[in-house]
Amino acid sequence: MSNRNYTVETVGDDVADFLDAVLDAADFDVEYEILDGHEAGNYFEKPTLVVKFSGPDLEFLMNNKGESLLALEQLTQEVLKMAPDEHALLCFDANDYRLLRQEELRLSALTVAERVRESKVPYRFNPMSSRERRLIHLAMRDQTDLRSESAGVGPGRHVVIYPAGMASLPDPPPMAALPPRRPGGPGGDRRGGDRGGDRRGGGGGRDRDRGPRRGPRR
Repeated sequence: MSNRNYTVETVGDDVADFLDAVLDAADFDVEYEILDGHEAGNYFEKPTLVVKFSGPDLEFLMNNKGESLLALEQLTQEVLKMAPDEHALLCFDANDYRLLRQEELRLSALTVAERVRESKVPYRFNPMSSRERRLIHLAMRDQTDLRSESAGVGPGRHVVIYPAGMASLPDPPPMAALPPRRPGGPGGDRRGGDRGGDRRGGGGGRDRDRGPRRGPRR
């Protein structure tokens, strides 16, 4: 992994400037706190920089298993020009969702390891992101009598746990594609209504004149 240093001191201002611009453009009433990894909690991936979000509009970042939160994290990685092997050094979180998910994956990997060890039968995890697959591989690295490998393609990419020395199994057939969703979905565009326009008056939401949305930086 690269020796480049990602901390509050080295890149905190760059991260904050980018997040302020994006969150203002999205008109989200969201605040954040930028922390060095050792201050943020016991994350299994051991990131060196963690950004924790809070605020009334947090649901917009956390819908669909934190899809927007992860997308914002990936955009920030691009802004910082992080190499692929550095991505785990930056973690965006809210309500400890990522912290708890990492621990869930670690425990799942250990439970599966014991199952495969006893049954001698390989186990396929459900498809997951490359970041989560990496967590499974990390959890398995000390299981010397077992091995883990990624299999499948595209959205069907997943991890398989094998007894050490067992040959890899053929990939399962790809899943059938779901029919496309109708634009807008039920209820139309949720961004309409009173959220547009100048929000500095008597309406609700964050006053744009309050200054940076950044939380304390330790």
